[in-house]
Amino acid sequence: MSLHNLKDVSYFDLNNQINIPVNNQIPLQKDQEALAAFLKENVTPNLVTFASLADRFDYLINHHYYEADFIKKYDMAFIEELYAYLNNQDFHFKSFMAAYKFYAQYALKTNDNDAYLETFLDRIAANALFFADGDEKLAMRLADEMVHQRYQPATPSFLNAGRENRGEFVSCFLIQSTDDMNTIGRTINSALQLSRIGGGVGINLSNLRAAGDPIKHIEGAASGVVPVMKLLEDSFSYSNQLGQRQGAGVVYLSVFHPDIISFLGAKKENADEKIRLKTLSLGVTVPDKFYDLIKQNADMYLFSPYDVEREYGVPFSYVDISAEYDKMVANDKIKKTKIKARDLETEISKLQQESGYPYIINIDTANRANPIAGRIVMSNLCSEILQVQTPSTVDNEQHYIKLGKDISCNLGSTNIVNMMNGKDFGGSIEAMVRALTFVTDHSNIDVVPSIQKGNRESHSIGLGAMGLHSYFAKHHMHYGSPESIEFTSVYFMLLNYWSLVASNKIAKERNETFINFDKSAYADGSYFDKYLNTDYAPKTDKVKDLFDGVQIPTKADWEALKAAVMKDGLYHQNRLAVAPNGSISYINDTTASLHPIINRIEERQESKIGKIYYPAPYLSNDTIPYYTSAYDMDMRKVIDIYAAAQEHVDQGMALTLFMRSTIPAGLYEWKDGRTDKMTTRDLNILRNYAHRQGIKSIYYIRTFTDDNQEVGSNECESCVI
Repeated sequence: MSLHNLKDVSYFDLNNQINIPVNNQIPLQKDQEALAAFLKENVTPNLVTFASLADRFDYLINHHYYEADFIKKYDMAFIEELYAYLNNQDFHFKSFMAAYKFYAQYALKTNDNDAYLETFLDRIAANALFFADGDEKLAMRLADEMVHQRYQPATPSFLNAGRENRGEFVSCFLIQSTDDMNTIGRTINSALQLSRIGGGVGINLSNLRAAGDPIKHIEGAASGVVPVMKLLEDSFSYSNQLGQRQGAGVVYLSVFHPDIISFLGAKKENADEKIRLKTLSLGVTVPDKFYDLIKQNADMYLFSPYDVEREYGVPFSYVDISAEYDKMVANDKIKKTKIKARDLETEISKLQQESGYPYIINIDTANRANPIAGRIVMSNLCSEILQVQTPSTVDNEQHYIKLGKDISCNLGSTNIVNMMNGKDFGGSIEAMVRALTFVTDHSNIDVVPSIQKGNRESHSIGLGAMGLHSYFAKHHMHYGSPESIEFTSVYFMLLNYWSLVASNKIAKERNETFINFDKSAYADGSYFDKYLNTDYAPKTDKVKDLFDGVQIPTKADWEALKAAVMKDGLYHQNRLAVAPNGSISYINDTTASLHPIINRIEERQESKIGKIYYPAPYLSNDTIPYYTSAYDMDMRKVIDIYAAAQEHVDQGMALTLFMRSTIPAGLYEWKDGRTDKMTTRDLNILRNYAHRQGIKSIYYIRTFTDDNQEVGSNECESCVI
């Protein structure tokens, strides 16, 4: 038998029986039977085995499956010690989906894809050895974190670590264009290059002049942003890693850009084929002023980026529109267009109902909370990366006259259930930060010099979390309840504290900080004020019990950390971000990200296979009442959970809102006496609520329609898997 010739296997049928109730009970044992059958019928007969570890590594290196350099940094005696430790941990997948996803998508296979060369423990060992870079103590600690599934590197890192033929370790990229043809051309080239090497690409187009703006003083000459969007969509379709994956990108535009209506219109189903965007994602950056104008039911003005840049001397994105709005309205030198703010709000909601787009970036909220000198102007393909950028200038030969600063994303996640079992937040998080730091230090995206510069100067990482709903259900907490919100705040406070401790320790060891640390709120100590003035320790008995045995930093601890950071600095400009997750969470046998589940028994359509069913982690008669579907939940509860985490996260979080076309009775009080159908008003209210709660970004709006279809499902493979 080989992986190309699997006949008479039973595991798919056994897995499918989960969806057939027996005596009104979910036959969860069928999932365990499917798991056992998969390992017996698929994995064991198709796993290449070796007489010794030395033979295995010699084979993998000689046949160009593994790089030799990272193995040579260790004695074989240590590698054998690490493997002995891993084997003694008695790791077992807990579900069929976890094992299936790992072996289908992550395990190294022979070049003909006919046999497995790795088990899960082999992939963990490769990651631990690779990211520890010769440090035996760190390698053992990383192996411990990963085998107990407290830490999960993002897909690009976990998949590629140690492999000779590999993609990049980073997840996605953020670039921006300024308002001239040379930079637009360079941006399109950058999109091609970045899509080629893997990962999603976010592109800010807010600085481009609007349709009808002058070119060399010729009125009405500019074509606006939509033709550039079409060029970018075609670029991603062409640059698709030799057909292995669809190139993925998102374009961002300011809600005050004159092309905002045509920008949104390009995604509509009934848009003219000349402008319609089929695969490119859309995001809108929204300043506070837009929400103010909505409340007032006022007119709003859209401003010519060309004129704004001439008046302010910086590209449009770098102007604080909320602060300058009235001056810009009064300035006759700035061309402007008047529309009703609520009309634009409704257009946004209509498109979100139809397609799930656009993502919303509350740009003033992000910048108010930003401790770094500079301005955040956009986000990434999954809306969780929020870092400062600076614009570039390109000459006629496509050389940089002024090299700006752009962003690459380097992600990993804690598994909340297992982190809480481990109790040693400090040791665990330091190991994770060091693994992510290795990726940052060894990334060299030279095809886009602005990203290369940003990475070298910032050393940014994005540590996040998954499995929040699993944890709530396991401990009998309803998602969105007061104790669940309190737990979330404490957990992310700990993530923040210990990642700061680790970053400070690395800065002290290396005598190096991120560029412009001295201009940050960390350097002057003001960042720490809220932790010195507010007690984030557990308050209720329930949450105190959950954190029993976990070290909770005291005010004195925060004061000591403040002093250490002011003295020795931080190595990482940014540390925390929460990605949406997906297949990675299945392998961890936990729920994705911070979201509530969609179904207690999730149904996934796998290409060439059919349907696979995945029971929610820890599903039992005891936990069923705590597993409410996201589609049956008041989205304000989800927003409140994310807001509790956002208080401590320096970047953003991929917050998705889940709606039904027909909204369950009693879910939202404003529906009483009105239609039970989802309307634009529902989305308007929820977006404004999220803004008031301090949410920095809203990812997809996912709608479950009356004909059992989903609109706005995740498409960002880089972060999702």
